[in-house]
Amino acid sequence: MFVKLNFLNSRGFSSDSAKALAAGISKAIKEGNFNLLDSSVYGSNLQRNETNLVLLSLESEPNSALKYFRWAEISGKDPSFYTIAHVLIRNGMFDVADKVFDEMITNRGKDFNVLGSIRDRSLDADVCKFLMECCCRYGMVDKALEIFVYSTQLGVVIPQDSVYRMLNSLIGSDRVDLIADHFDKLCRGGIEPSGVSAHGFVLDALFCKGEVTKALDFHRLVMERGFRVGIVSCNKVLKGLSVDQIEVASRLLSLVLDCGPAPNVVTFCTLINGFCKRGEMDRAFDLFKVMEQRGIEPDLIAYSTLIDGYFKAGMLGMGHKLFSQALHKGVKLDVVVFSSTIDVYVKSGDLATASVVYKRMLCQGISPNVVTYTILIKGLCQDGRIYEAFGMYGQILKRGMEPSIVTYSSLIDGFCKCGNLRSGFALYEDMIKMGYPPDVVIYGVLVDGLSKQGLMLHAMRFSVKMLGQSIRLNVVVFNSLIDGWCRLNRFDEALKVFRLMGIYGIKPDVATFTTVMRVSIMEGRLEEALFLFFRMFKMGLEPDALAYCTLIDAFCKHMKPTIGLQLFDLMQRNKISADIAVCNVVIHLLFKCHRIEDASKFFNNLIEGKMEPDIVTYNTMICGYCSLRRLDEAERIFELLKVTPFGPNTVTLTILIHVLCKNNDMDGAIRMFSIMAEKGSKPNAVTYGCLMDWFSKSVDIEGSFKLFEEMQEKGISPSIVSYSIIIDGLCKRGRVDEATNIFHQAIDAKLLPDVVAYAILIRGYCKVGRLVEAALLYEHMLRNGVKPDDLLQRALSEYNPPKWLMSKGVWVHDKPMPD
Repeated sequence: MFVKLNFLNSRGFSSDSAKALAAGISKAIKEGNFNLLDSSVYGSNLQRNETNLVLLSLESEPNSALKYFRWAEISGKDPSFYTIAHVLIRNGMFDVADKVFDEMITNRGKDFNVLGSIRDRSLDADVCKFLMECCCRYGMVDKALEIFVYSTQLGVVIPQDSVYRMLNSLIGSDRVDLIADHFDKLCRGGIEPSGVSAHGFVLDALFCKGEVTKALDFHRLVMERGFRVGIVSCNKVLKGLSVDQIEVASRLLSLVLDCGPAPNVVTFCTLINGFCKRGEMDRAFDLFKVMEQRGIEPDLIAYSTLIDGYFKAGMLGMGHKLFSQALHKGVKLDVVVFSSTIDVYVKSGDLATASVVYKRMLCQGISPNVVTYTILIKGLCQDGRIYEAFGMYGQILKRGMEPSIVTYSSLIDGFCKCGNLRSGFALYEDMIKMGYPPDVVIYGVLVDGLSKQGLMLHAMRFSVKMLGQSIRLNVVVFNSLIDGWCRLNRFDEALKVFRLMGIYGIKPDVATFTTVMRVSIMEGRLEEALFLFFRMFKMGLEPDALAYCTLIDAFCKHMKPTIGLQLFDLMQRNKISADIAVCNVVIHLLFKCHRIEDASKFFNNLIEGKMEPDIVTYNTMICGYCSLRRLDEAERIFELLKVTPFGPNTVTLTILIHVLCKNNDMDGAIRMFSIMAEKGSKPNAVTYGCLMDWFSKSVDIEGSFKLFEEMQEKGISPSIVSYSIIIDGLCKRGRVDEATNIFHQAIDAKLLPDVVAYAILIRGYCKVGRLVEAALLYEHMLRNGVKPDDLLQRALSEYNPPKWLMSKGVWVHDKPMPD
């Protein structure tokens, strides 16, 4: 127990005699005459309490007081450490006080009475703080707490930071029991009203150390002893835990529900919010129901938190149900909740429901703000309803609101995407006049609009204008420019823009590389595309499914299926989720590699797994089996396709018609063609082409003509392949003039003949000896940018037309020929 301090002893030491005694002792100390202190005049008759009085009287001479303290300690006078600490601290000698405390520990051990035998009610807060911290430093946490408790009983207020350090020492020394024993005194000590409560401090510290059970036991002990704990303290702890220790927070909430204090709506909302952020909506809703069962009415925050959680989890039905429930119960939802709800439906493409929510908002008497209008404008623009969106923009101006940059960017983007660049740029000018400086997003939208319209010179000039206004170009702008040049087949220009990115210090993203890879692929440079693909990895980028699919498909089309399959294996190793489009390409690759069993296994895994095969998957399987003459397997897949929700389509039946024609089963092909008409599947140019090709190669060229005319009568535009089939049939029969007429019909139909069409007619001319016309047509082909293939070169080498030479595989002549 504590000894009360009192510097007036029973002998009634007078102030005059004290001063005289102090003066004499001080003089003796200064002279170094410690023998005098041992004499009867000063030392032998001096009582212990008088020793402390002497120390206080030497307050103005701390060095003398310190020397006297050390003499008194050696002489067994039992001087009070509190007293010498008081003298030293009052003189700012904290380091010396620390050293003296260390000496006391050395001389007396940790059990010495820190306050000594002095009895006085005028304790000093600074001295008590010092003593508490010294005790904590040496692990004397019980003595530190005793000093704190005694000082608070006498009304001395200890600074909060010292109390927190003491609590931390108690926790570190595993003496939480002492905190619980004196919890009421800690709360009265003045730390709770303006700082963290003792309860909250202890729980936070224990939870941070991972001592969850001790923390919960402490809470229960405090509650069982009847100490007052505010729910606000618990809420603060729960809020901290709900960020990354949600399970611990859940256990604490269960304890609060079991033994108190009584939770409020904030208590539940804190945990509900934590579960919502983790996507654990079932647990969040369970807490919501517990809150209602305990008679706590959910407020705006509770509803908005749970509604937002459901929406972010993609559970729109539950979110909307709660939204309606809140309105039905009379909860006054604000413009933020309505706007976020509208935003969810806009992002999901459900503009109809978004409109319903907007009208309901108006019925509730809640005025939309700029954010609300901007969300609706963005949704309407995405839906192509640009003029309705522009009407919303008018509402913003009419109500005296200021449109945001997002408002303008959404509208400008809407106008650009619908091809109305004039209105987009007019809105851009209005924005500048109203004092809104356009940002890189606005510029990016306009550059993209110009690029998609093929106005690449304007797009490039606009990009330069951005630089002139000190706006840093970003990767999105460069991607738009690269894509625009690619749309015009100006691949060299696209590559120049790609190289400019490095000059301006813009790091390409996956979309950039994928676009440039397409450029390389279209120009037949597969190795370069592969180099770009692996360059992404080197730059720390992770290729997405589209990048993989682009390259896999390219190797498939260029008859290099093995490399395509290796890329797919890499894709799986890197855990990139493949969509059904990628899977379809892989099946095609497996058939190209004659890995029939692997293709079948892959297909069966799709059927048994979570990813549903689509019509392309079935058609790829049927086509693959047909190409390898496994018609029984193709028929089996066809039967499976019949029972799917989508069933066979035109492509399916065309594949079967093609294989029947190749097998000279014309009756079966015609029968399949009739089934198409019965099932409502419209034949396309490829379907007719398969039949025309068979008729053309057989003796019935007229049958091919009839199909060609029938196709046109049904509004099916023939492709260049269709024309080539007719031209080939006519040329094989020596009817070159008719073939020439059909060739020009194709050109009149705005179809650019390919090397196959040219080669058929050139060979036809050569066969009938019309070599000059063959040469003119060859010249025409070269001028149109169509390169001769090996087959045409070999065919031409069989003939020896006069005045023509072969040079590097290309026909040349000694002088220009007329057009």
